[in-house]
Amino acid sequence: MPTTYDVVVIGTGPGGYVCAIKAAQLGLKTAVVEKRPNHGGTCVNVGCIPSKALLHATEMFAEAGHSFADLGIDVGKPKFDLKKMLAHKDRTVEQNVKGLDFLMKKNKIDVFRGTGRIATAGKVVVSGEDGKEEMVETKNIVIATGSDVAGIPGVDVKFDEKVIVSSTGALELAKVPETMVVVGGGIIGLELGSVWARLGAKVTVVEYLDTILAGMDGEVAKQFQRMLTKQGFTFHLGAKVTDVSKARKGAKVTFEPTNGDASQTVEADVVLVATGRRPFTDGLGLKEAGVEMDDRGRVKTDEHLRTNVEGIYAIGDVIAGPMLAHKAEDEGVAVAEIIAGQAGHVNYYVIPGVVYTTPEIASVGKTEEELKKAGVEYNAGKFPFSANGRARSMLQTDGFVKILADKKTDRVLGAHIVGFGAGEMIHEAAVLMEFGGSSEDLARTCHAHPTLSEAVKEAALATFAKPIHS
Repeated sequence: MPTTYDVVVIGTGPGGYVCAIKAAQLGLKTAVVEKRPNHGGTCVNVGCIPSKALLHATEMFAEAGHSFADLGIDVGKPKFDLKKMLAHKDRTVEQNVKGLDFLMKKNKIDVFRGTGRIATAGKVVVSGEDGKEEMVETKNIVIATGSDVAGIPGVDVKFDEKVIVSSTGALELAKVPETMVVVGGGIIGLELGSVWARLGAKVTVVEYLDTILAGMDGEVAKQFQRMLTKQGFTFHLGAKVTDVSKARKGAKVTFEPTNGDASQTVEADVVLVATGRRPFTDGLGLKEAGVEMDDRGRVKTDEHLRTNVEGIYAIGDVIAGPMLAHKAEDEGVAVAEIIAGQAGHVNYYVIPGVVYTTPEIASVGKTEEELKKAGVEYNAGKFPFSANGRARSMLQTDGFVKILADKKTDRVLGAHIVGFGAGEMIHEAAVLMEFGGSSEDLARTCHAHPTLSEAVKEAALATFAKPIHS
């Protein structure tokens, strides 16, 4: 008699594998369906993890070439070995993949290799590479199939992943291009552009909007653009891309300035198209199963992550909300708890976002623009890293911390950091906000000296009173 599972999760990216592990920990008979050879989805295999490995390696190379001498360290002119850098990236991915394999076995989760399709509520068809199909029965289905490269609306982009590349191809370039055009001024484009810029590529960013990092705090985006310009980036903002195609040497990007100026064409050895991602729902059988979608191709869910079909849930990039691995993980835990009869919940108001460039950018909660639009009166406090003793000692004085708090209650509504280690520092603001804390609460919390985190304390002081050190 075939096994009937309590939960079958389709997709084992960050949301899917976390959901499966939590479900198993809660005593639910759990299985996963994964079409890739490895668990981890885009994030572990061709996204977050490999990109961070290359970001770190190139950051160390740039540090050796620019800052070591000022610290009294003489290493001569540093050289890089691209093959070894890529090997480091591959080892990092392999270690994470092996860790996920171990967790699946440890938690007694059954793994079905192949493409999953929902036949109906309670039934998932798994199609293997050999063409054979297997029916898996379950009480609950969780759709966790993630997202795919979105491309450019209205433009037929032919990716060859060598000259015209997506984020996947940008992690595998055989040599450093002399020139690179990045279409899209968002997180992925700026991170990967930074990798190749540090190794010597001349990077040009073409962005449709009049700002990079759309949705982030405006002051942060403007200051960061200035920093990247000093690092050698060139920007074309307010530029609508109309064509991406091969050129005599490399590829070319044609764009029309949104202010009505004449169209322009920029050529480069490599063009990276990084214009975002789209929910991946192809071949899932959602329409046949009666699962409702929204006008952007996302699976519709309620506040408990349930679809309109009983027993079918969805999480991560395939539903509304920021396409962030940690958001998907939290949703995976919540769904497992809900299926187990517990009160699973995700606080979407406190989901930090990080840009892993140099310096890093991190934010949580509302931006000034969002508060103004909503008519919320607020106080803003800011403190520069140039006034922080630890930052000076590390030669990491670029950037600042900004805290936004409700003018009447002093409750912190948002925090934004540009600077070295911003991705680590943002979490004390997230914890504070999770518990409804005020800027005074944060400012009166003793911070170790000397630390970069003192800049967070000083920004909080500036929000409800005055900073001490500026």
